[in-house]
Amino acid sequence: MSHVPHELAEEFPEFVSLMSELKVSDAHFAKMFDEYHELNRKVHLAETNVAPREELSEVDLRKRRGAVKDEVYNYLKSKA
Repeated sequence: MSHVPHELAEEFPEFVSLMSELKVSDAHFAKMFDEYHELNRKVHLAETNVAPREELSEVDLRKRRGAVKDEVYNYLKSKA
């Protein structure tokens, strides 16, 4: 598969080391991290027509990905 855009390390490069720490030491963060990446992969597959979806379903995935991304960012800021 080609490069998947919107990976958290690209979105928040200032928090890469903190994300690495939290993935192994904080179960709540690890769950959010995994949820974001699962949604991001689904969006990428839909956008590249590898696994096409109905338009409203794809929009819903993008909204959910954005909400989780906001939650991840706020969590990272609170731990920094």
